[in-house]
Amino acid sequence: MSRLLLEWRMVAHSRLSALALVSLFVLSALSVWSGMRAADAQREALARTAAVHYEDLAAVRARHGNDCEAGYFAYYAFHLTSDPPPAAAFLAWGQRDLLPAAVRVRMLGLQSQLYESETLNPELALPGRFDFAFVLVYLAPLFIIVLMHDWVSSERETGRLRLLSSLPAARGRPWIMRASLRYILVLIPLLAPPLAGVALTKSGVMEAASLVLIAGLYAGFWMALLMLIGARARSSASSATTALACFVCLTLLLPALANAAINRLIPVGKGVELAMAQRQEVHQGWDAPKSATFEKFFRSHPEWRDTPPVNVRFHWKWYYAMHQAGDEAVQPLVSAYTDSLRKRELWTARAGWLLPAAAAQVAMHRLADTDLPAQLAYQESIARYHGRLRHFFYPYFFNEKRFGERDFRQLPQYQPRAPGGGPHAQALLALSLALACMLAAATAAVRSLAGSTAAGAG
Repeated sequence: MSRLLLEWRMVAHSRLSALALVSLFVLSALSVWSGMRAADAQREALARTAAVHYEDLAAVRARHGNDCEAGYFAYYAFHLTSDPPPAAAFLAWGQRDLLPAAVRVRMLGLQSQLYESETLNPELALPGRFDFAFVLVYLAPLFIIVLMHDWVSSERETGRLRLLSSLPAARGRPWIMRASLRYILVLIPLLAPPLAGVALTKSGVMEAASLVLIAGLYAGFWMALLMLIGARARSSASSATTALACFVCLTLLLPALANAAINRLIPVGKGVELAMAQRQEVHQGWDAPKSATFEKFFRSHPEWRDTPPVNVRFHWKWYYAMHQAGDEAVQPLVSAYTDSLRKRELWTARAGWLLPAAAAQVAMHRLADTDLPAQLAYQESIARYHGRLRHFFYPYFFNEKRFGERDFRQLPQYQPRAPGGGPHAQALLALSLALACMLAAATAAVRSLAGSTAAGAG
């Protein structure tokens, strides 16, 4: 206990270490505040969108929702879908700045509606959000470097190294105790604000435990790496320089190269291209024979094959069948597009086996439920809702039923996607493996350091 108290006094009396810990706490708190503020702002925006939407729907209902042709109401009425920020979204904002959190759909072709809002300015999205995931992945290692770059070299430079190594203690134990204390001192200011945020947002015990595990494994990796560097370095300057070089390579350079390689090997088109392809199919349908359009439609909807043919220039059932046929025509392109996105996500997670920064980021985004799978799940919920709307309206079109007030009250309601956040097993395993390997190398270096200095003293 006296040894541990001595180590604590050394850290407390170091102005640089104290300033680093206070700064880490402030940055962590600011990131949590920023994330919670962004989540609240998006929820407020969704609430305003819903209010405007229902006013618009009420106007359409007053004009076309009282004993009229269902095709008019289906054409003018939009139906709101939304994906509010999950409770833990403040931890890692992920894809939520890049893709819409609310989409209004109607009975027209789905694909053109899903991707027509893809008008993001990439320069505005480039900086990203200042959230806890950013603090953990990119800033926490810098503070660990500040605390650990001279944990051995300072003793060597002041001439106390041989004296400390000759103390009656287990081989390397004082050094491991010193590193362990600094590890705990880093985790406390790093994790206190996000854990408070988890409690305020009522995210749950699982989210809190996963957060501690991710941060503990990632910070532990960097602590072990600094132990290894510090035990081998001859001076504080060389230790800090080596550590900063490792930081640049492991958090900036290599992840950027890995991301560029993944994007190059797995090309992905743009969603706008899918919208244009679907619209092109619909435009061609205006000039195609109606029988050809219905034949495409009846392949997936044979239950309407025996309805009377269309002998007039325009009919609602032909119009909406044409839109559905356009959606089905581009379905192979849609499947290829989503498959490519999933492959990129898969290989990004696999890069975490070699890059702890990538593994930590993947784990944080999965925990917060703000990653690509979450966005694809939202799009799938929109597709299911659009399908329910189509099957609700088809009897009115094909049986030429009138649409009235009673029918309006029976409209299908959107069901939000199920929450999908939680631990990312592969990323956590990758972080655990990286920590175990680095800790084994660091422990060996520390024991070797203790042995060599003791021998030199003898």
